[in-house]
Amino acid sequence: MPRDSKGALPRMRLGRTDMEITRVGFGAWAIGGDWLYGWGAQDDNASIAAIRHAVTRGVNWIDTAAIYGLGHSEEVVGRALKEIPAGERPYVFTKCGLVRDPRDAEGRPHRVGTAESLRREVEDSLRRLGVERIDLMQMHWPSEDGSGIEDYWQTLVELKKEGKLRAVGLSNHDIDQLEAAETIGHVDTLQPPFSAIMRDAAAAELPWCAAHETGVIVYSPMQSGLLSGQFSVARAEALPANDWRSRNPEFSGERLVRNLKVAEAMAPIAGAHGVSVAAIAVAWTLAWPAITGAIVGARSPSQVDGWLDAAWLCLSDADLGAIATAIEASGAGSGPVRPAA
Repeated sequence: MPRDSKGALPRMRLGRTDMEITRVGFGAWAIGGDWLYGWGAQDDNASIAAIRHAVTRGVNWIDTAAIYGLGHSEEVVGRALKEIPAGERPYVFTKCGLVRDPRDAEGRPHRVGTAESLRREVEDSLRRLGVERIDLMQMHWPSEDGSGIEDYWQTLVELKKEGKLRAVGLSNHDIDQLEAAETIGHVDTLQPPFSAIMRDAAAAELPWCAAHETGVIVYSPMQSGLLSGQFSVARAEALPANDWRSRNPEFSGERLVRNLKVAEAMAPIAGAHGVSVAAIAVAWTLAWPAITGAIVGARSPSQVDGWLDAAWLCLSDADLGAIATAIEASGAGSGPVRPAA
């Protein structure tokens, strides 16, 4: 079926919020450009074109963070929003709590959860994005500055009550931290890493979110490109030094070989459905009932088209079984290998 004949992208309500989001969202990590945890230098005009194309195709949310490119990703998103009519603009989700210490020569981000820091970050994000209210603000990681979850979650709940944030969520937090936050104010969303390789969230956090009506938007559903169908050992070896993946253990040695076996197993399934391997990888995450949407990165319009089919795709029991068998045979990653029937 030609893509354009499929109609509007399917949507789901994001937890208890009043937002209905498309099953796939535009991930803006890579467009942050060249920094310590970046993907290398990027073309801002190409990034803006990718955002505009995704919105034109129906994607109605963008996920970014203040730390991506040390603010540059939010600035690029802000530039893209200015070119989109107000009534057609996507929801904008961002994150806080990671702050660059100017005294650190390598620019490593520090996990800061003080009220003063978070409030300053929110104001900076509003300015860079050019919006009056942020649709979803997420604490990027648990703090490491002595601030407890009761401190930073209380601050975010207050900012929501003040109207600066439409919804508040947690990223990279475990079930104990979710429980602690819920006693202070409802956790609207959780953003965990989740893919056919990194599956740990399925054991505890996804069931918790389903039971508490907390929306789930997962990141790295293609495991940062490993499950795109376009990766290889040679490509991993050729990654430039300013691409964070060149330093990540999932992209070298035996782990890389195991991970690529999972991608290889997705290829015949992709062929049977007439879609890309990337779309299969994303659709696999969307098959888990607790998951509302998946964040998928793109740096060009063609990359958007490569994974958009995942929004409509429903993998069969046989598809999920074949992928589960491949995961187990490869030994890649950890965590449950398929959603319950």
